[in-house]
Amino acid sequence: MNVEQKPTFCRICEPLCGMIATVEDGRLLALRPDKTHPLSAGFACQKGIAFTEVVNDPDRLTTPMRRGLDGSFTPVSWDEAMSDIAARLSDIHRRHGAGGIAWYFGNPGAFSYSHTLWLPMFVAATGMRMHLFTAGSQDVNNRFVASQLLYGSALAMPVPDALRTDFLVVMGANPVVSHGSVLTVPRIKDRMHDIVKRGGRVLVIDPRRTETAAQFEWLGIVPDGDAFLLLSVLHVLFDEGLADRARIARQADGLDWLQRLAAPFSPEATAQHTGIAPDTVRSLARDLARTPRAAVYGRVGTSTGQNGTLTTYLIDAVNLVAGNLDVAGGSMFGRLGMPCERWLNIPGAALLRAVYRRRRSRIGGFPSVLMSEPAGLMAKEMTMPGRGQIKALFISAGNPVLSVPNGDELEEAMRGLELTVGIDLYVNETLAHCDYVLPAASMYERDDFPLAFQTLQPTPFRQATEAVVAPVGQARTEWEIIDELMARMWRRTPTLALLAAVRKLFGLFGSRLSPRLLVDAVIRLGDDGDRFGLRRGGLTFSRLAAEHPHGKVLARNLRAGVLADVVVYRGRKMRLRHREIADQVAALSRRRSPQNYPLRLIGMREARSENSWMHNSPLLMRGERTQRALMHVDDAAELHIDDGDVVRVLSEHGEIAVPVAATKDIVAGVIAIPHGWGHKGTGGWRLANSAGGANVNRLMSSAPEDIEALAGMARLTGVPVRVEPVS
Repeated sequence: MNVEQKPTFCRICEPLCGMIATVEDGRLLALRPDKTHPLSAGFACQKGIAFTEVVNDPDRLTTPMRRGLDGSFTPVSWDEAMSDIAARLSDIHRRHGAGGIAWYFGNPGAFSYSHTLWLPMFVAATGMRMHLFTAGSQDVNNRFVASQLLYGSALAMPVPDALRTDFLVVMGANPVVSHGSVLTVPRIKDRMHDIVKRGGRVLVIDPRRTETAAQFEWLGIVPDGDAFLLLSVLHVLFDEGLADRARIARQADGLDWLQRLAAPFSPEATAQHTGIAPDTVRSLARDLARTPRAAVYGRVGTSTGQNGTLTTYLIDAVNLVAGNLDVAGGSMFGRLGMPCERWLNIPGAALLRAVYRRRRSRIGGFPSVLMSEPAGLMAKEMTMPGRGQIKALFISAGNPVLSVPNGDELEEAMRGLELTVGIDLYVNETLAHCDYVLPAASMYERDDFPLAFQTLQPTPFRQATEAVVAPVGQARTEWEIIDELMARMWRRTPTLALLAAVRKLFGLFGSRLSPRLLVDAVIRLGDDGDRFGLRRGGLTFSRLAAEHPHGKVLARNLRAGVLADVVVYRGRKMRLRHREIADQVAALSRRRSPQNYPLRLIGMREARSENSWMHNSPLLMRGERTQRALMHVDDAAELHIDDGDVVRVLSEHGEIAVPVAATKDIVAGVIAIPHGWGHKGTGGWRLANSAGGANVNRLMSSAPEDIEALAGMARLTGVPVRVEPVS
């Protein structure tokens, strides 16, 4: 018996906590927190510890499966599956072009560098008119668009310097449960308590007194009122002369325009939209300007309303005007540290801006965000006839039937496709409708480097890991599946033919064209990299994994004063003035509420859930855990609803039934329902199926007019609903 203790790191969520994997004779036995990890220092959440159950789950998909006419799945060999998929896909490509093919990419895929590097290569090789959908249009795409407008680069994303700030304002985020989002800070709860210990403050602005708000200060707000609040804060900063105009002029153009934009939004004018008293708004603005180190941070709750891009833009604008952007303890920018990094970013950023402006979705005319379209329109793109109608759909690391608005519509639309292929750990509610489901390697069965999160760390840090165990059964990494598919289709396009030639060239030198070659180059050219031998003892992927298995801290903190290098616009200044932003502000006054839907629906995270994909772990589902909604005690009393009652929640777009609990820890007129539930027996995960629950996104609209215009974001918060007792 051979037992090994292997350092690695978790890739469920963004803190990327260090883990120690216990491996016996090639099988993962247990996971525990890595006490010697420099940042997470012995912390891991229950989801990370429970992941052993996912790796070894008897319900896990471990062999390719083909769906028969009766809907049941039978095993098939990799060669047979890939041959048929490639042949059918080639035929669809020949008849319909790249526009007949689509790929949906779910949230867990962002935590695999090889997945994120090889999928865009497949899109480019197949043809740029191919449809790409991601979970980002339910989560983060507005951040990319706001950054593109402000800094010229979609990937320039400021993060709060939680390690040094004295006043952290958290809007629409629950980091005690989420552990941070678009922010990579292990032990984030402890770091926030450190702020208070050194005499600072943490203020949580949210319609619900979340688990985070319960430990700090809470300011309740009307759902989807964030844009009004931020405009009001800007109004006070300008009106009371709290903005250092000379300093801002060195950082940004368009300050006078921004001041005129915020002028009508006094605290008195916005109180009806936010539920926040004018004096409270004025105090908040003064504290942000007068505290030497302060930062405003917003996430999913500020992203998924009617004007998520505007709200994200305004968060950065408030940080700028209050003097808290690109300064220690404020909102700061991470960088890879590559030579000539700004000049390398300029052409890529210009290309993405051009694609955003010129490429529009077939339905609704939405812009392309990082080459992707709104996932809320995926079903309509399948059913609307004409050039570009989707005929083949691939789904990797996702379950869009439970995550996009109006999942029933998507489920029905998938039945009309010529080819559907899923790549995942389980046969979930979406993949149950696929022609083929291919087994993916789990995160501990592949090498990894958190490429997507390198610039989101207030503490610059590098960690790489080799695979801890071999893939279970016949599972393969996503990039290997994509790579083989491209190899089998190499005649279809000139790009695929070129890739085939490059692959052969690498083979002549005994190597293989792979994502690892690319990410190794990023490590070697970045901070502390070996610069391909020019810096003796510098980092490479292999050296990082072998010599620094617990990771390596590159610097204690981010460097301030880098904004001019981050901005890719000519002149190196932020651009505040944008017609699109002015249009969104004007749209605020046109908001209307439908009659007979008096409550507002918001989402909520759960400590033992990760979207829809961890409900098959016995450890996480212990205690007969079920989904439940939260509503204010006064609302419940008015409707004669008691704790534990099942209620019917109705919107203009659908209805669900869910048990409810009454609480004082939520703004009156609001109901909160966790997402990711709604397992209904169509998938192959038995424990998740028995847990069931309701798919809250059945209440959301997939109509183009209800999707946010600038980033194609689904509206998932502040949705008008009514609640009725179920007799």
